[in-house]
Amino acid sequence: MTVNAIEIGRLLRASTTGCVVGCRVSQLTAPAFGCLVRIPLDDGTQVYGIVYDIHIDDDGLVRQLVTSAGDLPANVIEDNRVNRNVPVEISVLAVGYQKDSLISHLLPPRPPLSLDSIYLCSDEELCRFTSAGRFGYFRHVLRSEDLPVGEMLAAHLQMAQKAHAAAGEPEWISAASQELITLLRDDYPKLMTVLGALSEL
Repeated sequence: MTVNAIEIGRLLRASTTGCVVGCRVSQLTAPAFGCLVRIPLDDGTQVYGIVYDIHIDDDGLVRQLVTSAGDLPANVIEDNRVNRNVPVEISVLAVGYQKDSLISHLLPPRPPLSLDSIYLCSDEELCRFTSAGRFGYFRHVLRSEDLPVGEMLAAHLQMAQKAHAAAGEPEWISAASQELITLLRDDYPKLMTVLGALSEL
């Protein structure tokens, strides 16, 4: 397992289907919508997930600053983002796990615990996870009715395509697209949504 030093944040709450991570604004440059992340568990299991939402809450001071008259000085904005604990939450959909060097695209046997660290996957880890099996993790994304499935898949596949191309595997994206068409052949509206988002690649 490649150790990735980019820690995104720590878990606030979790279930076997996903989790919510809290982080500082200074950590917000690492995760992006659609990226693959991993959470190491105490027993050596690695839980994998895809970021599907990044949520920045307001608070009392932010509301006051926004409604104050005039332009905000740059140092006030910087102080609010760097020195204060701006509440940032990242939502992650669980798509698989690794146990004893074997990657599975099934849901993890147990959820991670509060305050567990979560890391951004390297390109090597991204290629390893997305190449395991026959794109079984797609079903976790496609069954999520309340998520922006098309856009999330497009963002994720764009990152994965770039990683696979750099690893000398340019044909990966064609196989992934064909699998999505097969999985959605009986759901024409969702297929059109997904293909429309993928056409932006």
